[in-house]
Amino acid sequence: MKANKEQWSSKFGFIMAAAGSAIGLGNLWKFPYIAGTSGGAVFVVVYIIFLLLLGIPILLSELAIGRFAGSNAIDSCAKIHPKWGFAGAFGVIGAFGVMSGYCVVGGWVIKYIINSFTDTNMGADYFTEYSSKSFEPILWMAVFLIITCLIVTGGVSNGIEKVSSVLLPTLVVFLFGIMIYSLTLPNAIEGVKFFLVPDFSEITSFSDFMTILFNAMGQVFFSLSLGMGTLITYGSYLPEDNNLASSTITIVTLDTLIAIVSGLAILPAVFSFGFEPTEGFGLMFRTLPAVFSQMSGGTVIAALFFILVLFAALTSSISLLEVIVSWVCTNTRLTRAWAAAIISALIFIAGCFASLSVGAIPDIKVGSISLFEFFSFFTDKIIMPLGGFFICILTGYVWGIDKAAKEISNNGRLKFAMKKLFSVTVRYIAPFLIAVIFVTSIADIA
Repeated sequence: MKANKEQWSSKFGFIMAAAGSAIGLGNLWKFPYIAGTSGGAVFVVVYIIFLLLLGIPILLSELAIGRFAGSNAIDSCAKIHPKWGFAGAFGVIGAFGVMSGYCVVGGWVIKYIINSFTDTNMGADYFTEYSSKSFEPILWMAVFLIITCLIVTGGVSNGIEKVSSVLLPTLVVFLFGIMIYSLTLPNAIEGVKFFLVPDFSEITSFSDFMTILFNAMGQVFFSLSLGMGTLITYGSYLPEDNNLASSTITIVTLDTLIAIVSGLAILPAVFSFGFEPTEGFGLMFRTLPAVFSQMSGGTVIAALFFILVLFAALTSSISLLEVIVSWVCTNTRLTRAWAAAIISALIFIAGCFASLSVGAIPDIKVGSISLFEFFSFFTDKIIMPLGGFFICILTGYVWGIDKAAKEISNNGRLKFAMKKLFSVTVRYIAPFLIAVIFVTSIADIA
């Protein structure tokens, strides 16, 4: 008997929610700027390879574990084996860590939406001045968290599913519109070449190659919400007749499509107006506002773009909060509303310190990096890869490929043509790649 009583009301609703979880700031914000700082198209090629070798098998494993066990991330893994609940714990911890920094960026996005209608001069100096304030960034961060909390409080089908089914299709339609506009700008082709034509001259050393590999792997985990328990939690709400393999392919395809479209919406515009694509973290909040200010109708385009970014951020933030809420509700007597409120309050406290570390109190550091950067590093580079690694071991060895395949094929009623490839990938390729890149990156940092 499943522990969860709630279920998705339709396959479309589940796909929108699961894809919405994957399609977040990782696509609209992180993907273009990481591509810009990691060799452009070289990074895109490596990213797609990792999607096939890591993204699809781990995502499919998480959905299978969730639907089989029908509970939160920790308890679902523990149902596979009582001593393996820790594999799901990486997800709960990771979700909290990501949200602690994610809500800060969500607050920035809300501020930029408001200012898009009143202030066309939002360049590099504007972001520096705004992020260095103490109160206002925290205020808008609180607004973002409250919206997320209210959606999750509404439940699975009436809250998460309904909101995702509206926000995600709207995001896709308008993002395509911005991409088409961006591609018509003068010199836009240079941005397209940078993004889609590999230039291997960017790789001049083994260190450069490993950096691209590490960035691509981290982006796959961040973008698809792997190793964070999101897909295990969402899988627990699935009915038994859902085609997990088909759903996985659809989610990964939508996520990759949006990442590519985002790059084609942003980078051609950046090149067209003579800005650097390697701006990194500041690409969205420093470079793009300057680009929009030079466009005809830039005020409207800026407002529309940041509204889309907010939609993407919300579809991901509700999935992250749900991971923790699901675990708390299962293991305490708290109602969904109280669990969401208490967890949001704790995230708010952590987010306050993360926000202040960006500008107002830069001495809030972990080692040599700000607390905000630490949340990103800790989750992207450590928690999520480790979570993904142990999910592979749990699926491939503890649970076993045959039992996992039985769940994926709906007890043999569906054909699972990828079983052999899935077995080799989950048991050998994915754990090996994660381990090698993880150890190499940690050695580099040390």
